Amino acid sequence: MADAFRVFRPFRRERKVTIFGSARTEPEHPAYRCTRDLAASLADADWMVVTGAGPGIMAAGMEGAGRDKSIGVNIRLPFEQGANAFIAQDPKLVEMRYFFTRKLMLIKESDGYVVMPGGFGTLDEGFELLTLLQTGKAEPAPVVLLDVPGGTYWSGWDEFLRTTVEPRGLVSPDDRSLFLITDDVNAATAEILGFYRNYQSCRWVGDLLVIRVLTAPDRDQLARLNSEFVDIVAEGAMRLSRPLPPERSDGDHLELDRLVFRFDKIHYGRLRQLIDALNRLPEPAAS
Repeated sequence: MADAFRVFRPFRRERKVTIFGSARTEPEHPAYRCTRDLAASLADADWMVVTGAGPGIMAAGMEGAGRDKSIGVNIRLPFEQGANAFIAQDPKLVEMRYFFTRKLMLIKESDGYVVMPGGFGTLDEGFELLTLLQTGKAEPAPVVLLDVPGGTYWSGWDEFLRTTVEPRGLVSPDDRSLFLITDDVNAATAEILGFYRNYQSCRWVGDLLVIRVLTAPDRDQLARLNSEFVDIVAEGAMRLSRPLPPERSDGDHLELDRLVFRFDKIHYGRLRQLIDALNRLPEPAAS
């Protein structure tokens, strides 16, 4: 863990996307090409790509991003090869003994996530990620479930949720806002990048949720947001604010505008919808 923290520390301020997927995916498979193209697109937008550093989808992500934009978090397994050639012997590669510590590093440091079709391990990573977002144990972030063009992997998974899980009340329909299913690399790229169009970050200050944005809503826009999202405000209303004292003490993004309210700490799918609404606000007219 200490080694992993040292590897990530120099890149703390850079946006990063973690790509999950199968080690068994061959380079000629369409999923490999989709992953490579997506990683290249995000690297062109100055994002770094984090993968498990093994073969298959992990290698595709690093091939697309290039060595300079790649960070690898490998796992020691007796039946699979070590780090792929695109990250082997790079100082941005760390090796973990346990799956749970590896998953921590693959999730903790990233600002967006892409899950490709995969086996038990990939599904485990995807479900844990969605659980963390659904329960507020991870900060809001975009999640893309990316399939090959015309593929049915994620649509089949989605049908299972809609027909078996949701009708039993085991997940909320609003939880579907936590992820995007697509077979289009351009749509996947737009989802990751667009999440930070206006929204930048959030933190708790006591019982207040502070959402930092590039451009604050005006009075009319704030009134509409309060009306649309009244169900997730536990008390009072959403309001604009200057940095709160703990933020000033930490020097925490003091240049950004803020939306502050008492979030109910339950409806994280609705919170994602609020972030989407903030990202849809029109940009201010040029002076």
